[in-house]
Amino acid sequence: MKRYLALLSAGLLAAALTGCGASGSGSDGQGSAGFPLTVQNCGVDVEVPEPPSRVMIVNSAPLQYLSTLGLLDRLSSRAGKFPPEYYSKETLDAVNKVPSLTDRLGSDGHLKISTEAIIAQEPDLVLGLPDGVSRESLAAVGIPVLNEPSFCPAGIQNPGYETIYSQMRLYGKVFDREAKAEQAVKDLQKRIQTVQAGLPDQKGRKVAVLWPYRGEGTVGAYGGQSMATPQLETLGAQNVFADTDKRVFEVSMEELLGRDPDAIILLHTEGTDQEIRQALLDIPGAKDLRAVKNDALTVQLFNFTEPPTPLVLDGLERLANFLKNQ
Repeated sequence: MKRYLALLSAGLLAAALTGCGASGSGSDGQGSAGFPLTVQNCGVDVEVPEPPSRVMIVNSAPLQYLSTLGLLDRLSSRAGKFPPEYYSKETLDAVNKVPSLTDRLGSDGHLKISTEAIIAQEPDLVLGLPDGVSRESLAAVGIPVLNEPSFCPAGIQNPGYETIYSQMRLYGKVFDREAKAEQAVKDLQKRIQTVQAGLPDQKGRKVAVLWPYRGEGTVGAYGGQSMATPQLETLGAQNVFADTDKRVFEVSMEELLGRDPDAIILLHTEGTDQEIRQALLDIPGAKDLRAVKNDALTVQLFNFTEPPTPLVLDGLERLANFLKNQ
């Protein structure tokens, strides 16, 4: 640890000396103009001495940003699950080369890992913030953290595609890849336009986006402050819980029956599609839902809908195909 802190201090000093008087905003990897850098994340200032090269990623959500910006070689350690359905072969190969500390998740899908385990990897940036690990405890040993906006303590108001664009630009700035980030934003915008151009007239369709708590007999619903709402709106559908000003919350089967959605999207992080479907069907009353009777259920990996990342565009394309066939 002393060696790590000494190296960190040296890096801070070197970055400060090279950054004095710099007014540029990065050159896509050709120099470090604009560093040391301070960015805002979750309402706090995060100091980045230089473009990170020993990145630890502790949830799957940010990985597609790194892949898009050509930064997979910056990964040095990881924790959590990285479902192969999310990624290209190139991305998976890069991830599989990176040492994994743990992939243990709770029933809520949250990673279980200690602060000490993270610090021992000596990262110069951590992407994500697991339960029980504080930003302050990592900052105390010189490790900055960037979290996805939806996972910040205060969450985000009215999440949407602009959240994805802003986060892409943030990573572009932190890793000195700003030109690539701008091109990535344009590419994402084109994909949304393509999906919308191919949609049938299905306005008014009511959809619920749910998280079945397997083995607990309860279900979570994604509301107005989740990415599920704008994703469904893009598809010409309505989130039946859009009027609830929360990201995710537990909902009773009685209330779900009262909303009686035409279709249901079940989110998860692990398990087979059948296991996820069965977790909903095991709840008393579920078989009386219109969507269940009409077999209008689809199972989708969590990051295809939440939080706002480029993977949401993959999820959008998948859901467009699902709804076209209903």
